[in-house]
Amino acid sequence: MENKNTSSNFIKNIVNEDLKTDQYNEIVTRFPPEPNGYLHIGHAKSIVLNFELADEYNGKTNLRFDDTNPLKEDEEYVNSIKEDVEWLGYTWENLCFASNYFDEMYERAVLLIKKGLAYVEDLSQEEIREYRGTLTEPGKESPSRSRTVEENLTLFEKMKNGDFQNGEKVLRAKIDMASPNINLRDPVIYRISHTTHHNTGDKWCLYPMYAFAHPLEDAIEGVTHSICTLEFEDQRPFYDWVVEQCEMEAKPKQIEFARLNLTNTVMSKRKLKLLVDENVVDGWDDPRMPTISGLRRKGYTPESIRNFCREIGVARAYSTVDVQMLEHFIREDLKMKAPRTMAVLKPLKVVITNYPEGQVEMLDAEINPENPEMGTRKIPFSREIYIEQEDFMEDPPKKYFRLFPGNEVRLKHAYFIKCEEVVKDEEGNVVELRCTYDPETKSGTGFTGRKVKGTLHWVEATNAKQAQFNLYEPLIVDEDKDGEAEESNTEKTFLDHINPNSLEKLYGYVEPNMTEAEANDKYQFFRHGYFNVDSKDSTKAQLVFNRIVSLKSSFKL
Repeated sequence: MENKNTSSNFIKNIVNEDLKTDQYNEIVTRFPPEPNGYLHIGHAKSIVLNFELADEYNGKTNLRFDDTNPLKEDEEYVNSIKEDVEWLGYTWENLCFASNYFDEMYERAVLLIKKGLAYVEDLSQEEIREYRGTLTEPGKESPSRSRTVEENLTLFEKMKNGDFQNGEKVLRAKIDMASPNINLRDPVIYRISHTTHHNTGDKWCLYPMYAFAHPLEDAIEGVTHSICTLEFEDQRPFYDWVVEQCEMEAKPKQIEFARLNLTNTVMSKRKLKLLVDENVVDGWDDPRMPTISGLRRKGYTPESIRNFCREIGVARAYSTVDVQMLEHFIREDLKMKAPRTMAVLKPLKVVITNYPEGQVEMLDAEINPENPEMGTRKIPFSREIYIEQEDFMEDPPKKYFRLFPGNEVRLKHAYFIKCEEVVKDEEGNVVELRCTYDPETKSGTGFTGRKVKGTLHWVEATNAKQAQFNLYEPLIVDEDKDGEAEESNTEKTFLDHINPNSLEKLYGYVEPNMTEAEANDKYQFFRHGYFNVDSKDSTKAQLVFNRIVSLKSSFKL
């Protein structure tokens, strides 16, 4: 894949040392999402990291679904995740499911019981929490901790057979209730859930906890480097304990890195699901969502997302990346690719009174001035055109160079026009301009008689194609620039801070050559920015364009 990031980072340094000391013969990584929601831009960072790290060392990467919680998982999420990974440009070595290992996980749990390292717990969830202690006080041992191996084996089998209700029993690892690391204070490793699983159906009513299942999955698949985000750092001792005490042959190494935080961006799957469930957005692929499917529908390209993820790099320290950096990479990617065209989002009709009635003239316009190889296109021009409402002012301030009574401007690719008359409706709103044009000023003829300071884009009125334009602002404005507010806010507070102006729908016109525009075609509209043909709502009869990004930004790398 092009433009791969071969720069060094602390993870590569670890891998290099492991290979140098023959700790591993082959690099195996994995991307292990839980199928309880759609992937977002933060997952893209992990995808790029895992797949390209393995590829750089001629290794392999598995796509694995950590489907250990049937209450929250769905086949829809499985399919969307596979689609997103492939769309980003990556191919997995093996498609794996944690649920395919449930039998072996159960046997490993039985092994722990036989070794005296696991026991069936009678305490409620609240009581377990009370017994666990605090960061400054050690926990206390449960009465269930002294059960014999035989009792635990019998009870655990009954749990598997469905003899107990949800929450009635759990299986806990027996480690150290006085450990300074709370994760080692006899963590729960199995719970009862009488729930149909998307992959295993009703075979199981006993499911492993994520923290227990994850290291086993890695070891079963022969993963060498299990790359996680920093919140799993405190769980690494338990990860290693599970691999060791379950007597796994492979010994994967967990490495933690800082997850991606973006300004003005929600990065919690729980909160993203809330936006969908509360109908704040029209689905996981709403272009206002930071999901990969939402970014795709908005118009982002896989190249732009990959390049963004490579540029931000991998580090141990938490930081927040300005969302303008992501926008920079889509501009850079589309700059040479996207055809230029003209669109009028808020139309104002202009009648050119001295242009011949009934005549339609075809003018030449470059498709992309930064990429001449893309050639030229033909655009119609006639007596009636549309310009933007904002490009006219009846009583303008100083240094306003667009159209006003008596002023002359250039029409992009066309002629000079001069405003002669303003037509208003009964309420005093400007509804039409009467202008004249100078036939000697046609673009491309080398006219040098006089100059004008304003250039306007326009669309010929009789052939124009009607279109809807969706303009986006951040769905939630992040007041905490360190990225903490999004995670600390309660769900109620979170929903109270929805931006009511996150979507503006405008109805205007595009050039007639847009008639054949297909879903996900991308264009640069003169002065307005880069737009994408919406993949869900756009039709031949009613084109819908999503603005991907404006043309300019103050952001610099």
